[in-house]
Amino acid sequence: MLERWTSETRPVPLAVAAVAAASTWVLPPPGGLTPPAWHLFGFFLFAILSVVLRALPILTASLAAGAGSVLSGTLSGRQLFAGFSEDFILLIVAAFLLSRAVIRSGLGARLAFHVIRRIGGSALGLSYSLFVTDALIAPAFPSNTARSGVLYPVVASLCEGLGAAPEGARRRLGAFLMMAGMASLSLSSSLWLTAMAANPAGAGLALETAGVKVTFGSWFLAAVVPVAASLLVVPWVLLKVVGPEVTRTPEAPGLAEEALRKLGPPARDEWITAAVFFSLVAAWGLGGVLGIDRTAAALFGLAVLLLTGVFRASDLRKEGEALEIWIWFAILFTLSAELNRLGFMTWIGSSFAGTLHGTHPAVAYLSLVGGYVALHYFFVSQSAHLFALFAVFLDVALFSGVPPALAAYMLLFATNFFSCITPQGSSANVLFTGSGHLSTSEIYRYGGLVTAVNTAVFLAVGTPWILWVTG
Repeated sequence: MLERWTSETRPVPLAVAAVAAASTWVLPPPGGLTPPAWHLFGFFLFAILSVVLRALPILTASLAAGAGSVLSGTLSGRQLFAGFSEDFILLIVAAFLLSRAVIRSGLGARLAFHVIRRIGGSALGLSYSLFVTDALIAPAFPSNTARSGVLYPVVASLCEGLGAAPEGARRRLGAFLMMAGMASLSLSSSLWLTAMAANPAGAGLALETAGVKVTFGSWFLAAVVPVAASLLVVPWVLLKVVGPEVTRTPEAPGLAEEALRKLGPPARDEWITAAVFFSLVAAWGLGGVLGIDRTAAALFGLAVLLLTGVFRASDLRKEGEALEIWIWFAILFTLSAELNRLGFMTWIGSSFAGTLHGTHPAVAYLSLVGGYVALHYFFVSQSAHLFALFAVFLDVALFSGVPPALAAYMLLFATNFFSCITPQGSSANVLFTGSGHLSTSEIYRYGGLVTAVNTAVFLAVGTPWILWVTG
């Protein structure tokens, strides 16, 4: 027990997180904030600092913060536990289990070997193939959470096919591919109006707040150049920073060819899994048009796999990671959502934006975009971030003299390209976070870097491009 305590906790960082949280109970709330909002921020801050400082695992930190918020009377039990019934969180858990079925059935290995046979000569080539594939399927998926359920099994199978196990000799190769998958989702969601659920809502707010009409075509035209630039840069940066044990695998295509010969024709379980998997891809992609509930479709697919014996109840009992994901994400989502409901998010956004009145338009523009991105450390939902801060920041940009179309498009794109700034920054990250290939602290470091690179590229390349295409 003592060994487990000392291996998973660090007393000094834990004390720092605890003191920072306790200060919200000792110090009076700033003007404009109610005591409940200020106190709840303390619990949320404890959870985030504990994870960032590697004082506690994310599950432990979330449980402590959630329980503390209820025991202190800041939230009711009903409020905290509401997050456990959110449909998109159940979708994440179902997608995680489905991805395990894809691997266990052998279908994942077969798909991975086909990919490796064609473009498996280098780690960088594999990462680019993930980005391009994701970008091409994104316009048909109005949910990046559902899209992660398609992309993750492919990445996990690639790791398995390349011998990049979480604790193996090629651990960093697996970490590189997993991080590339998360980064890919941040860019594919920026490329298309229909690639993330909140994008159309953001387009509506842009019209209402700034009179900027955003269409499917205008969104793509404004996004294509900065997205393409980031797509070229981000995998290369990750390759240098993560440092996979091997960057070139010239033997991989031949080994994959041999492995496919040994596998022989697809077995029964593979055919069933393939039918379920591609049916879900179609259901998730066309769900908005046909009125199909994405979570119900995923649960039905899981039921089919259980009924046919492809995925057994005994397999389900072994998947403790799915339960962990459900608990920590539901709690952090609830704390963030309640902070937003209590007005904390709007207050912090308005306080930051208010300091920019009277500044030069260029300074205001850079500060607003940078602040909008940085504030996502407090959010566990891209949609919540957009609804809390988008109109506030856009209004300040207009007041400061920033061109309306430039401000609107850049903030809309930022709502997507900052999604991997933290493990909980988007529900699309959760499958990759639970893969075992990346530690929580690694996701904070690499995710922060990817977000910084995306922000720099969009500002440097996207700003003149948006001004040109909207001028």
